[in-house]
Amino acid sequence: MKRIYAFNEGHADMKALLGGKGANLAEMTHLGLPVPQGFTITTQACLEFLESNNTLLDELKDEISLAVAQLEDKTGKRFNDAENLLLVSVRSGAKFSMPGMMDTILNLGLNDQNVEKLAKLINNQRFAYDCYRRLLQMFANVVYEIDMKHFDRILEQKKKEKHIQYDYDLSADDLQSIIIDYKNVYQQELGFEFPQNVFDQIHEAVKAVFKSWNNHRAIVYRKLNHIPDDLGTAVNIQEMVFGNMSENSGTGVLFTRNPANGEANLYGEYLTNAQGEDVVAGIRTPASINRLKDQFPNIYQEILQYTQKLEKHYHDMQDMEFTIENGKLFILQTRNGKRTAQAAVKIAVDLVQEGILTPQQALLTIDCQSLNTLLHPAFDPSSLEQASLISSMGLPASPGAATGEIVFTADRAKELADQDHSVILVRHETSPEDIVGMHSSKAIVTSQGGMTSHAAVVARGMGKCCVAGCSELEINEDKKTLTYPGGQLNEGDIISADGSTGKLYLGEIKTIATGKNDYFDQVMEWARQYADMEVRMNAETVNDIKTGLQFKANGIGLVRTEHMFFEAQRLIAIRQFLLAKDEPARQTALETIRHFQTEDFSNIFDLMEDKAVVIRLLDAPLHEFLPHSHHEIQQVAQDLHLDADELFDRVQAMKEVNPMMGHRGCRMGMTHPGLYIAQSEAIIRAAIKTAQAGHEVKAEIMIPLVSTQGELKSLKEKIKAHLDQILNQEKVSVDYMIGVMIETPRACFIADKLAEDACFFSFGTNDLTQLSFGYSRDDAGKFLNQYIDQGILEHDPFQTIDTSAVKELIALATQKGRSIKNQLKVGVCGELGGDPKSIESFHEIGLSYVSCSPYRVPIAQLAVAQSSIRHQEK
Repeated sequence: MKRIYAFNEGHADMKALLGGKGANLAEMTHLGLPVPQGFTITTQACLEFLESNNTLLDELKDEISLAVAQLEDKTGKRFNDAENLLLVSVRSGAKFSMPGMMDTILNLGLNDQNVEKLAKLINNQRFAYDCYRRLLQMFANVVYEIDMKHFDRILEQKKKEKHIQYDYDLSADDLQSIIIDYKNVYQQELGFEFPQNVFDQIHEAVKAVFKSWNNHRAIVYRKLNHIPDDLGTAVNIQEMVFGNMSENSGTGVLFTRNPANGEANLYGEYLTNAQGEDVVAGIRTPASINRLKDQFPNIYQEILQYTQKLEKHYHDMQDMEFTIENGKLFILQTRNGKRTAQAAVKIAVDLVQEGILTPQQALLTIDCQSLNTLLHPAFDPSSLEQASLISSMGLPASPGAATGEIVFTADRAKELADQDHSVILVRHETSPEDIVGMHSSKAIVTSQGGMTSHAAVVARGMGKCCVAGCSELEINEDKKTLTYPGGQLNEGDIISADGSTGKLYLGEIKTIATGKNDYFDQVMEWARQYADMEVRMNAETVNDIKTGLQFKANGIGLVRTEHMFFEAQRLIAIRQFLLAKDEPARQTALETIRHFQTEDFSNIFDLMEDKAVVIRLLDAPLHEFLPHSHHEIQQVAQDLHLDADELFDRVQAMKEVNPMMGHRGCRMGMTHPGLYIAQSEAIIRAAIKTAQAGHEVKAEIMIPLVSTQGELKSLKEKIKAHLDQILNQEKVSVDYMIGVMIETPRACFIADKLAEDACFFSFGTNDLTQLSFGYSRDDAGKFLNQYIDQGILEHDPFQTIDTSAVKELIALATQKGRSIKNQLKVGVCGELGGDPKSIESFHEIGLSYVSCSPYRVPIAQLAVAQSSIRHQEK
């Protein structure tokens, strides 16, 4: 097995083996960009290491020695060579980008002897000692897991002692003193010294990077971003170039387009006389990339040339890292840049208009779930006028607006968020260890760092509001205080953050939805054009239906009629029907139900015009409609003119041990057929009314929770006979269909029998998942996270479809149903209908439509389009 590839041996489509960073370094090498020489140790070698109980195999050590020798030949440099010293960086690089989640070591190869050689070689003692102290610090933290605070304390003490602010103001003598103190940390914390042998350093660094695949923050990141745990990371060993060599040197991070709003301008930051990690670590506030054209105009033009070349080559916006060493530019990394949804839709449209992408390719560049953030709130301008400003000095690192309680640690953020508090995480600067707290927070605020800092990059990827670099804020994490020019705040105080302007405010501010824009509309037009599966909405209120129609939903896939019964007078009617002592009282209740349901359905049909409307007959468990407390029973008895004691006995008799699997759905229709007939009559009378007004109606009546052919056959016959009688009496013709909601495993197995009577199928994935696993959706949260953490489940099956069983049940039922009626319309109306990963599965099965909540319709439309495009490409 080949475990190591030189950069000139790989290419871009080898990401699974070389990781994203290694594959792109290889690709840029082939493109002729100025990439420092190096080689990549494969992800397979990582998996081999992990399977060997974190042991580097002798074969890999031999291959590393050979690769180092070849690197020395290519660069003309040697480790420990006084004339031309080779130093390397060791960086992780997984198949999927995981910014900041794994580890990096720079300046590897330095030791007590050759640091003096390096100083003489370039006649710059300060530079040589600065490189060495950085290596000592990074190596200790990454390889031996020594807390950075030991080194930070030494560094800050020295700066305080010398009355200087920045690291680069330290003299060579200062740095020599710091190196001695750093080396003492090794003795104090480990009992041994920093390794002086170069190959010992390399082997330990490679082991550390491999092990970082399984560090806590990497595991959490993979879980949040649905990245498999069995991929491993590659390791890139690359010739060092030095941005901290002189004032004519520097390092930076840039995006080829603005990742916040998509504008076609270079976006990024750089530092002079600094190394790469300094930019994202928030140690100094970097300069905007636009200043580079004044400070290094030739370098700026060179960067422009490379950014255009890389965008055209990769067909996407790029996130790049570069270093300038004594006026010479080097490109250290490129990858597809993470971006906000606002930026994603604009970049997609712009790249099509520029001829770089086709519309189909453009759609594949957009993260479906990120579209949620396009509808993220902004602060109401009228409320902003009254708001008290805390800071206007922050950087608008990730758009959106949020209000929450101040917290100063990631753990506290998660703790309060788990208790349904809205929190804003306030930090000097975030680190990868904060990822759980960042995920739990409504917004992130930092006092240090810039637009490409860890906080900014991660917040944009998460779709979180972020204000970075608020330098006028003084944060005391020990005392849990936030001091600003006008006062002081404590943990728990409410603030509001505007990630679109970089401003912070006191207290809570009203928010408004930002809405759509022309780029969003264009993307969604393309999505609908290339989708080959309908997207409907789950809706029954006027507002929800109007929202879904604005997003051009293809119809309504689920009207939950039980939601229409909880207004006071309607609740009385359904209770009267269920609890009536005699038939006349029950018929009176049914007439009331018929009346208001006819009005409900008429409003829906008027809004939907010629689009399909699937109306589910009453499905809720009986207990949801019954009074429970003594006071409620007294009130209901009075409303229904019943004796309270008798009513109490009736309610007790109707109680169920497991109501979600009890007297609900079609079972209630079987025992109380008048209710389903009344609802169906209301549907058909509303349809007649709308049809007589000149509109086409597509009414689809759905019978829920069917488990036997007899249930469906019996109810369908009763409903159809009643409706046909009405249509004959009214002498009108209205098309309607009667279908079945499949929610039980048994229904899946007898789907061919059900298809004999059903005009359509719709899967209720919530109940189907519950009944397949035997989990209660309301209670499973108590153990599901542990199951996921322990690898028992890959994900929450109520959020993303279980492909091992639930998907197979749906596929089986679809195949059986279509074996009887090959044009049978089959859809999904549960929560999974709006989940992109589940939609991929539904598309593979060949369903006719998915249905989801109105605000998830755009997400579903894009997911369907992407699935359709990928399927066509195959």
